[in-house]
Amino acid sequence: MISGSSLLVVMAACGGCRFFVLTLRTLCGTSRSASLCTLPSATHRTFSTSVGTYSLDPLPSGSRKTPAPVAKPERISPSSGGVQRNLSAVAVPLQGQFRPLCRYDPLDLGDVEENTQKALACKHLRQFIVDPSLARIVTDHLAGDIDDGKAVIFECNPGPGVLTRALLNRGAQRVVALESDTNFLPDLKDLERKLDGQLDVVHCDFFKLDPLGHGSMKPPVMYSEKLFSELAISEVPWTADVPVKIVGIFSQRNEKNILWKLIYNLFERRSIFHYGRVELIMFISQKEYAKLVTRPRDYRNYQAFSVLWQMACDIELLHEEPLSSFLTVTKNSGRPSSKNTSYQSDKLCLVRITPREDLFNSHLTPLNGSTLVLMVKQCLAKRKSRLIEQINSWSPGSGSELISKLSFLDDTMTGDVYPDEFKRLFELMEQSGNFTQSWLYEEMLETTNTGHA
Repeated sequence: MISGSSLLVVMAACGGCRFFVLTLRTLCGTSRSASLCTLPSATHRTFSTSVGTYSLDPLPSGSRKTPAPVAKPERISPSSGGVQRNLSAVAVPLQGQFRPLCRYDPLDLGDVEENTQKALACKHLRQFIVDPSLARIVTDHLAGDIDDGKAVIFECNPGPGVLTRALLNRGAQRVVALESDTNFLPDLKDLERKLDGQLDVVHCDFFKLDPLGHGSMKPPVMYSEKLFSELAISEVPWTADVPVKIVGIFSQRNEKNILWKLIYNLFERRSIFHYGRVELIMFISQKEYAKLVTRPRDYRNYQAFSVLWQMACDIELLHEEPLSSFLTVTKNSGRPSSKNTSYQSDKLCLVRITPREDLFNSHLTPLNGSTLVLMVKQCLAKRKSRLIEQINSWSPGSGSELISKLSFLDDTMTGDVYPDEFKRLFELMEQSGNFTQSWLYEEMLETTNTGHA
């Protein structure tokens, strides 16, 4: 306690940053002020928030100044040159909170020509997002995911990093850029160093995670166990919230093989799905998307592929974008010809694929998940064959009983059965005890995790 003095604590609130000014008034009428944040004595700072822009002026001796809103500054065009990043004390998050820096100091997304030149460094067949407006369309559809902030976002093969920067500008709290091409790593690593832990850059090919075999792997090939361990991402229960969201573009060269590998891993809870209900938010070709969502009685397109993904996941179409909006780089670093009419009419579909919380139960577990996959593949090999005959081929005499329990007619064809009904059939087979799984052995010898329907 200071004799003969009165102590006044004034708090000046400015957006998310609070300054405590301690003013000591003496009996002589003089005053002295000191900022606990140690602001420079002759500086003037401004910073923008989602509401407006506030000014931080030096506080004159013995005075109290409340920050007043001023006119909102004009938004800087992402193609109008680089934005200098200033990670000042104003941008430091408060204790116990995380403040996405890029919302208040946006990163430059470049322009199409500049981004195209960077992307052409790639020597392999790949699609890139080089248009900032397309990147913003994607982040608009991910707004809820970003605002939720509970999941880490893995971006597959960001290339020049246009979508990476757009995700950060939108407020993504943690982005992991998995880049397979070393040509793009220096710029991505440079961006990583400028940020306050919001971005991790890993030399890794997401589509080559967990290859068959054992032993040490050389990047960009990697085991998911090593990846998740280095990122300090732990396994969560299947019924917990989604821990990771994968964002990117499926390679059209081996798109279906990748989707088959993922569905096997999902039913067995291996690879990325060992860590929980990892969600895919990916651009996929119209052709494969149509197969993903095909319904029964479309005997041409309704395949095991369709049944398994619909059984395991909720599938939501977020956006369709012409393939011409993406930069497609070939091995010769050239774009597809604009005279190709099929190329002009093709579209990529941005699809959200979320594993179902209730997928596994006492009868369907990760231990027998691959058995269900093989059962569905055998059923859908001939979509116009009778289901009762297929069941009897596995266990003679069991067909009529199971068909009756499913409330099916004897002439029900395998291509007429809905995904949840196939799951129910499998559960009844597991309960009956009449199926020793010997009917699967021959199929197992012919099938790999990247097999086709």
